[in-house]
Amino acid sequence: MVNRYQYETSPRKLEPDYEPIKEPYSKKKSSTVSKKAEKTQSKRKLKSHFKAMVYVLLIFACLFIISYRNSLINESFNKGETLKANLAAIQKENEQLKVNLENSYNLSNIEELAKTKLGMQKLDNSQKVYVSLDKQDYVEQASEEVVMEDNQNWFEKLLNTLLGK
Repeated sequence: MVNRYQYETSPRKLEPDYEPIKEPYSKKKSSTVSKKAEKTQSKRKLKSHFKAMVYVLLIFACLFIISYRNSLINESFNKGETLKANLAAIQKENEQLKVNLENSYNLSNIEELAKTKLGMQKLDNSQKVYVSLDKQDYVEQASEEVVMEDNQNWFEKLLNTLLGK
């Protein structure tokens, strides 16, 4: 057993209980096999990098489409809100015009406008002309007899002509 107590303040290096086996680097391996292995590994790495890039691009495209759709929804919502505000303003103006029309229907207002703008006056007794008419009725009675035909089918018309009705 080794004394593991240490008197110094700095820790000592631990040494492993076994010696790792180190294989010497051999340059004599066949270069064609290693080159083929390196090529396949590089192709695998390229494929994995390509797949990762494709996935990143697909995710980016999906996020772009979602944000574009949301912007279109937001734009149409804003357009709808603008139309609602315009509708409210037009309805308010319409109500004000209705109130103005009702105020202008006042008979005294109409009389005042007729006097000021059109120069009209009320009738005097000298301007009034009375017309007397006879109490006789001028409507003449028809001399011909009006025959009203009911909606009859062809068979009923034939019977009426044969029977002399």
